[in-house]
Amino acid sequence: MTEATVQTRPGGRSARVRAAVHHAAEELIAEGPTEALTIPAIAARADVHPTTVYRRWGSVAQLLADVATSRFSGDIVVPDSGSLAGDLLRWVSDVAADVADPDVLALMRATIGSGPEGGCACIADRHAQLAAIIEHERARGGTAPTVERAADALLGPLYYRAIFTGEPASADWARDLVTDFLAKAQ
Repeated sequence: MTEATVQTRPGGRSARVRAAVHHAAEELIAEGPTEALTIPAIAARADVHPTTVYRRWGSVAQLLADVATSRFSGDIVVPDSGSLAGDLLRWVSDVAADVADPDVLALMRATIGSGPEGGCACIADRHAQLAAIIEHERARGGTAPTVERAADALLGPLYYRAIFTGEPASADWARDLVTDFLAKAQ
């Protein structure tokens, strides 16, 4: 084959290995305890050699950050209801429902517990979603708080409630959270 006719395969072995390793990690997390989550255990479950996992991810923390980033990327549609209050209420309700899922919660706890990059993996996409909501409001001519302020006021309580208390965030609780935030943001 000449250089001009060489084509890359969509997916291929690398994509299959990544999917198998991610799936294995998620299964082991769901089965708990997280202390049993090791590269050899994940590799065995994924039916790949541990060297393959070490070479690609380097550590359990880096693997979990990749799994979380993959899991939390694009899983929630950014609403555009025509108002900041409507967008935030819908978004907070969707995030609350997502983090109430036992598998998601187990992944978040394991990822956050794995090291500093774990927390970033669990919130990066959420920050991007908030930024889009805030940009929608500004594009409509409205004023909106900073992403950091919105994350502190909305994600902080949502994640605290899910990770540390295990209490569900009801629709009324989510509505009050958004209402209180918007009242203070004015």
